[in-house]
Amino acid sequence: VSKESKESSTCARGCPCCPNTEEPKTVPLLTTNAAPPLAPAHQLWSSCRDQAVRLRMEGSGPASHTPITIHQMFLETVENYGDHTALAFKKDGQWVTLNYRQYYQQCRAAAKSFLKLGLERFYGVGILGFNSPEWFISDIGSIFAGGLATGIYATNSPEACQYVAANSEANILVVEDQKQLDKILKVRHQLPHLKAIVQYKGQPKQIAPFLYTWAEFMKLGEDVSEEQLDAVINSLRANECCTLIYTSGTTGNPKGVMLSHDNVTWTVQTALAVIKLKYAEDVVVSYLPLSHVAAQIFDMWMCICHAITTYFAEPDALKGSLVSTLKEARPTLFLGVPRVWEKMQEKMKDVGAKASPMKKRVADWAKSIGLQYNYTLNKPITFLGSRDNVVPWGFTMANSLVFKKVSAALGLDRCKICLTGAAPITKDTLEYFMSLNIPVMEIYGMSESSGPHSISYNEDYHITSCGKVIPGCRTKLDNPDRDGNGELCFWGRHVFMGYLNMPDKTAEAIDQDGWLHSGDLGKHDQNNFLYITGRIKELIITAGGENIPPVPIEDALKEEVPIISNAMLIGDKLKFLSMLLTLKCDLDDNGEATDKLSPEALDFCRQHGVTATKVSEVIASKEPAIYQAIQKGVERVNARATSNAQKVQKWIILERDFSVIGGELGPTMKLRRPIVVKMYEEKINALYAERRPL
Repeated sequence: VSKESKESSTCARGCPCCPNTEEPKTVPLLTTNAAPPLAPAHQLWSSCRDQAVRLRMEGSGPASHTPITIHQMFLETVENYGDHTALAFKKDGQWVTLNYRQYYQQCRAAAKSFLKLGLERFYGVGILGFNSPEWFISDIGSIFAGGLATGIYATNSPEACQYVAANSEANILVVEDQKQLDKILKVRHQLPHLKAIVQYKGQPKQIAPFLYTWAEFMKLGEDVSEEQLDAVINSLRANECCTLIYTSGTTGNPKGVMLSHDNVTWTVQTALAVIKLKYAEDVVVSYLPLSHVAAQIFDMWMCICHAITTYFAEPDALKGSLVSTLKEARPTLFLGVPRVWEKMQEKMKDVGAKASPMKKRVADWAKSIGLQYNYTLNKPITFLGSRDNVVPWGFTMANSLVFKKVSAALGLDRCKICLTGAAPITKDTLEYFMSLNIPVMEIYGMSESSGPHSISYNEDYHITSCGKVIPGCRTKLDNPDRDGNGELCFWGRHVFMGYLNMPDKTAEAIDQDGWLHSGDLGKHDQNNFLYITGRIKELIITAGGENIPPVPIEDALKEEVPIISNAMLIGDKLKFLSMLLTLKCDLDDNGEATDKLSPEALDFCRQHGVTATKVSEVIASKEPAIYQAIQKGVERVNARATSNAQKVQKWIILERDFSVIGGELGPTMKLRRPIVVKMYEEKINALYAERRPL
């Protein structure tokens, strides 16, 4: 592709997605949106990028709905809500918007440019950077052009980026800025399928024939005809792969989860039907990593399906600016991984600790009312279709004095549903937000189930439960124990196609009957609410042969001792249990844990007469008050253990907290246990080399 006439201008609206100085031309819509036939397929799964699969369709109900492609879903929304705001993003401090018609046109323009650059059918387009309109447009444009949209975590090392790009056989990589570009340039010689790199923010420092700015890229496909693009779009089939979600690779190389058009479109349509949203009414904020299935389903596909408006947060959202964006966007739906809710809880507790005694008393009274009210709503619906609930006395006053003000301060005053997923959340955090009349609903699923398998929602939820399985899907418990806990297995049109180029791993995940094995342990209650009770791979099997789920013990200690940030239980194949502990501390601008204790940790120190302000100071002096507080917390947790084997015998405080940058946490703040064990192998060995306490 010639680069002689490159220009870097933007359109009159200042939109970075549109490189022209004129208003974008109106692109004719396809003349028909009828569902094309499915591609011939004989198996429910595959590990080949270009092989279709048989859909798990049924004769009636949600699983019988006609399969459609991503393009068909998008086109239907454009036809019905073309003038409704689709995307909103900050430019020079001001919000700029695109409506659904403009959004669709930009995706078509990107698709034509991908074709011009030589994107081959079923080859990858890797996207590396923070959430933005360009991220969405690249993803959808690559699908329109017949490629496989492939998110790459922005925190990945050059080597990790190379693995994903090579495994997906990426023809084109779209990167955010110079920092991400440098990663790719470092490994470019190891990417034989790579034809071009597009940088969507700023100008590359390097000049090369394969490098393009976003403005240059969006002009490339101008001479590709609409008919040529339509021919590619019309060849897409709902039972073929359209996107790859790479797992975090905590136990080996990441696996490329192949999702079909139907996986995406059927899942979002069915999940949205559960929570009964109206079209073109809702707002979300995009800030979680888009390489993760939860963010893609919530921020991108759900919004396209229901004409929802997406506001983009600033890149430093998780370092402090998220609440500012929430207060401006005022979302009606909000998804936060557990660590986001925990950070909000910590910040609010810190603010509350500085309040006057009168305000503290009012807040405590209101929270007791809020918790009572929301626990009433937790009661199961009776056969008459109602609950035996009475709004507690004082609720209206508590709502006016406290709840409304807290919601407004968080930017959640319009929020209909607050959600959490991707990792376990503690009951303490759930109850804290319930007490503020902000019930947080748990959803459960995995990349391999296209996101959600079960959903909690306002009219039907129970604390610590992940809700009920979405209609048209089924759950079976494999090898249940006497308490009803078994491995959760899924069936439904949300079950993925297979792992790219990994037939053996695919066969491990999907059994001969087509059931997806989650690796999670769970059970149902009498009202069909689903509870996750552990993870098979996380189970600690002691030298004595006892199976111990670590999360309940870890969460219990964090609740007992508020200065503890992360707790990780150790003891697999060992004679007793021990724990690695970290203290709550501040993060630097890169998201790396610092030595400075957080405000909540400092408050804990003050309450115990400790003047230390750094983690290193606490460890160096083995600060007696802190160490005694932790030991007493351990003893209280041990007192509730069902056997001696489940008691924590030893523990150690690590020099720094866990973080994504440090490698201990995944992109969604999930603990990467095998990696932590390897990183702190010497300290763990030292714990077990010393004599076990009596």
